[in-house]
Amino acid sequence: MAIIITLDRMLQQRGMTLSELAARIDITLANLSILKTGKARAIRFSTLDAICRELQCSPGDLLGHDPTQAQDAD
Repeated sequence: MAIIITLDRMLQQRGMTLSELAARIDITLANLSILKTGKARAIRFSTLDAICRELQCSPGDLLGHDPTQAQDAD
């Protein structure tokens, strides 16, 4: 997939753990981990809003696009 998730970098910059973020936005650690590793197929706007609120960032800080990473869909 050509969408790049930079949640790990944002967490590191903020000195926050994935577990701490999960607790703050009331989402399971497993679901947040799926997003962080780029395995998520979708994200709710409410979840994205909560992440941005807690990390004090914008969606563009968390999401990127790299066409060289694109793969054919099955």
